Amino acid sequence: MTATMLAPTDLRGAHEALAGTSGPVEIRGAATAADWAGAPQPAPTVLDTSRLTGVLAYNPADMTVGVRAGTPLRELQQELATHGQRVAFDAARVARGATAGGLVATADSGPLALAYGSMRDLVIGATVVLADGTVARTGGHVIKNVAGYDLAKLLHGSYGTLGLLAEIVLRLHPIPAASRTVRLDGELPVAADRAAAVLASALEPVSLEWADGTLLVRVEGTVEGADARARELARLIGGSVLGDDDAEAAWARHAELVDTASVRIGCRPSRLAGVLAECGGTAVAGLGTGIGTVAVAPERVAAVHDVVTAAGGMSVTRRRPGNGVGAWGQRPSALRVLTAVKNELDPGHRLGRGRFEAWFGEEEARS
Repeated sequence: MTATMLAPTDLRGAHEALAGTSGPVEIRGAATAADWAGAPQPAPTVLDTSRLTGVLAYNPADMTVGVRAGTPLRELQQELATHGQRVAFDAARVARGATAGGLVATADSGPLALAYGSMRDLVIGATVVLADGTVARTGGHVIKNVAGYDLAKLLHGSYGTLGLLAEIVLRLHPIPAASRTVRLDGELPVAADRAAAVLASALEPVSLEWADGTLLVRVEGTVEGADARARELARLIGGSVLGDDDAEAAWARHAELVDTASVRIGCRPSRLAGVLAECGGTAVAGLGTGIGTVAVAPERVAAVHDVVTAAGGMSVTRRRPGNGVGAWGQRPSALRVLTAVKNELDPGHRLGRGRFEAWFGEEEARS
């Protein structure tokens, strides 16, 4: 089957693309997460968001920016930096061209999530095109305006199954004057113990990550403040303060490990170290966020799902094993609610078939 490719450049084009077609639709972006989660089923229509780009409104004084969802976050950050501002978000695949909408749709996150949250916390407004072409708006450019805010949250992690995220309004933060990283080499149990001490302190790290044998703690602020807190952190955990070049290299290695992982894991932060130890493989652990990744052989993916499920967490593949193993771990306890939302927003189940495998009913499974 040869799919019809549609590539809208604005909201009107996105509306017409969905309102003027019928049958299943696959929403496709920059493809930086093409192998994540369930494999999309072949669809007669592919809606490509790669041309849905550009800044719509930027208010430096209000520290908000509105963009089309296909805008690569890397490019947006470069533009914001000229005003001393940023989207405080640093997922590993941003460097490969991940888009603002794609990062929301996959619920991705990075080390800065410890202090600033995920895209779910940074999105304050959105424009969504539903499966029948209906345009729905939520939130706006005012950070305190929460009208309809839950719709934007709803699409976080939806993998294009609930609607097309066409436009996004993001809250911004200032670029800090200084950033310092403290490093400690050691095994995960030791790192988890030191991380607990850091979290119990008043030193306010913005990132706290263990990457295959290395604990990395980052602080931001004024030059004097960041230097003082970094020295105190080094004393607290028995580590060393890295120079700028060494810090950049350490975080680049962290991003590479995350980007080449095969499974993403989420559970209680207190349980993450034990879960990853039982999973085996090469691991990265957000010891303050409970988000981790692990790289294992394809035949080990099912075992990873089992370990995470037993710990009450969730897991999803970032590289499909191709051996019949499901992309997702346990079904969420709120699956009935999720299915009801799916049926309300996309009653014909047009969007993203296969992304959640058979979670949304037998109709998609048979298709």
